[in-house]
Amino acid sequence: MRSFVLSVGLALLAGCGSTPVHPPAELTEIQPTATLKILWQGSVGSAEKSSFFPQAFGNVIYAVGADGSVTGFDKASGRPTVSFDADERVSGGVGVGGGLVLLGTPKGRVLAFEREGKPVWQTQLSSEVLAPPEAQEGIVVVRTGDGRIHGLDIATGKGKWIYQRATPALTVRTHAGVVVRQGGVFAGFPGGRLVALALANGNIGWEAVVALPRGTTELERVADVTSLPVIDGQQVCAAAFQGRVACFDAFRGTLLWARDVSSVAGIGTDARYLYVTDDKNAVQALDKTSGAGIWRQDKLAGRNVSAPLALGRHVVVGDLEGYVHLLSREDGSFAARIDTDGSAISAPPIALDATSFLIQTRRGGVFAISVQ
Repeated sequence: MRSFVLSVGLALLAGCGSTPVHPPAELTEIQPTATLKILWQGSVGSAEKSSFFPQAFGNVIYAVGADGSVTGFDKASGRPTVSFDADERVSGGVGVGGGLVLLGTPKGRVLAFEREGKPVWQTQLSSEVLAPPEAQEGIVVVRTGDGRIHGLDIATGKGKWIYQRATPALTVRTHAGVVVRQGGVFAGFPGGRLVALALANGNIGWEAVVALPRGTTELERVADVTSLPVIDGQQVCAAAFQGRVACFDAFRGTLLWARDVSSVAGIGTDARYLYVTDDKNAVQALDKTSGAGIWRQDKLAGRNVSAPLALGRHVVVGDLEGYVHLLSREDGSFAARIDTDGSAISAPPIALDATSFLIQTRRGGVFAISVQ
C-alpha cells in the first residue's frame, strides 16, 4: 500500500483540501509580570524545513544546521568553543551521550563524533533519520522514517536490535524521536499507539492506546502520536493528533487517565500540571493526576506554537515569528514576551537550569534566555 505523509506545519490540513489556514493572531500589548533576557546568542546554519534540536553536553551546547556544520557554544558565555563539519547534510539536530556527539542524515546514516569533532564511526540505516539519536547504557537509539527504531552499539555503531511496526496509509510527518529512560525506550506511533521497549534488546515491554482512529475518511482517521512522550515519575504521558492526551503507568502501561485534546506540538509537565499545545495553538494546563482542565490560553491562534516547557512558576513556548512567550503557571496569562530573529521556533525550548532555557530557530539562531 502506498504511504502518504502529511506535513505538520501550517498546511497540515489545508494541503489536503480541508480546513483553510487562518492568519496568525496579532500579538497585543501585555502587562509583564516577569522579564525575559537574552543571555547570549549564536548562529549555526539554517534548519530549512526541519525542526532542529540543540543539546547540552556538559558545559557545551551543541547545535547543527542542515548543511552539517556543528558548533559547540560555551554554556555560560555563548562563546564558540568547538566547530566541525559532518561533511553531509543532516536532519533532526544533535544527539549526545556516552561521550559522543551524534547526527542523523536524510539518507539514513548515523554519524558519531568525539566532543572535538573527530569521527568515530558511521552506520547506514534503512531510511531518513528524522530526530536526534539518543544514547544511554552503551546503546544508541535511532528512529527512522520507515517506522523503525534501531539500537546500535555505542562503540562501533553496529546494529544490536530493530523494532518495526507497520505504517498506516496516511500519517503525519513528525520529527519526534524517542525518550530513553531507566532502561526503557518510549516512543509514539501512527494509529495512536505508545510503546515501551527494553533498551538492552529492543523487546517490547508494553503497548498502550493513546487514541483510536475515528471518522469516515482516511484523513479523519489519522490519530498519530507526533511528539515526544514525557516521563514524569512513575507515569508516562503522550498526546495524539485528532485524539487524546493520556497518561499511563510507566512500568505496566495501564491507563491512568485520558482527556480529549488533539495535539501535534506536544506536552510538558511540572510538579502539579501537564501542559499541552493543542491543534488550535492554545496552551492548556491539565491536572497531572486526573486530566481535569485548569486553564487555557487561546490568544496565540495560528502561530504554530511549540510544545510547552515548564520552568519554575512559568510555561515557555515559541512561535512561527520567532517570539518567545512566557505564561503564568497559575492562570495562563502572559507574563513576558521577547523576540529572537524573526524565524520560526518549531523545536521545543530546552531547560538549561531552573531559570534559563535554550531555543534554536529555523534560521539557525541559538538563544540562551533567562527568566527574571
